[in-house]
Amino acid sequence: MDNIIHFQVEEKEVDYRLDKYLFNKLTDFSFSRSFIQKLIKDKFVFVDGREAKSNCKLKYGQNIEVVMPQPKETEILPENIPLDVLYEDSDLLIVNKPKNMVVHPSKGHITGTLVNAVMFHCKDSLSGINGEIRPGIVHRIDKDTTGSLIICKNDETHIAIAEQIKVHSVKRIYRGILLGHLKEPEGKVEGNIGRHPTDRKKMAIVPEGKSAITHYRVIREFSNASYVEFQLETGRTHQIRVHMASIGHPLLGDVLYGSQKNPYHLAGQALHAMTIGFIHPKTGEYMEVSAPLPEYFEKLLLTLDRS
Repeated sequence: MDNIIHFQVEEKEVDYRLDKYLFNKLTDFSFSRSFIQKLIKDKFVFVDGREAKSNCKLKYGQNIEVVMPQPKETEILPENIPLDVLYEDSDLLIVNKPKNMVVHPSKGHITGTLVNAVMFHCKDSLSGINGEIRPGIVHRIDKDTTGSLIICKNDETHIAIAEQIKVHSVKRIYRGILLGHLKEPEGKVEGNIGRHPTDRKKMAIVPEGKSAITHYRVIREFSNASYVEFQLETGRTHQIRVHMASIGHPLLGDVLYGSQKNPYHLAGQALHAMTIGFIHPKTGEYMEVSAPLPEYFEKLLLTLDRS
C-alpha cells in the first residue's frame, strides 16, 4: 500500500515552484530535484486534489498530496560486527557508534552498517516501524560522527522515543573541535535548515527550512581551534555542522562544509555524540547515558595542546 504525505502551503512559501517546494519539504528522503520532477510527471503529486506540473506556482493554503510508491526493499542480512554497548535492556539498546559506520543500509552501503550489526546482536527483537531497511532505528547520526545512539527493540518503545524526539525533550550533548575562536564563550546559533538549493549532498540555512537551534559552550581554546560542547534544542540533519560553518567556524575535518584542506588527516568531522538522556518508556524514569571520547579525538586534543 502506498504511503501518502500531506503538506499545506504556508504564507512564506507562496509563489514557490511545486518541484522546489517538495525538494525542500522532502529532505528526509534525500530525493534529487529530478526525481521529484519525475514523481510529479508520473502523477504521484496532487495540488488541491488535482494533477499539477513541476513549474506550478503555489498559493497560500493549498493542500499538497504526495503519493510515495512503496520502495523495493533489499534483503538486509545480520552481520557479526562487534558493538560497543553502553546500555541494554529488554526494550532498548544504546550503542557507541564508531567512526566511518553508516547507520542504516542505503545505495552503496548494503553491508557493514549499524543495522547489520544490531540485527545480529538483537536477533528478532527490533522495532519494525521504519521498515525492513531501518529496523530499530529511531534517530541517526552521520557516518563520521561517533557516539551514543538508541536502538529500539519493539514498536511501543520506538513510538515513545520518537515522540520525545519530536517534542525536543531528548537531551543530546555533543563534543566537537572547531576551527578558530568563537566570539562568546557561550551562546546559541539559530537558522532554519533544509536541503541545499543546488547540492543535494548538503544541507543549508534556508528560509523555508525547519527551525533549528544549537547551544554551545567553549570548553577550551587552542592556537587556532576550539574544543566545544553543544546541546541540541532541535535535531536536524547535519545541524551542528551547518550552524558552525554558517558563523565561520566549521568542524575540523569537515570537508563538506569547511575547507578541503585537512592538515590533521581526519576521516571526517571531529564530532562526537557524547550524552543522550530521555524518559525510559517502560519505567517512566529519566535515564542518561554517555559515550567516552574516541581515541582519535583524544589524540587530536593532545596534538592541538602541543601546537
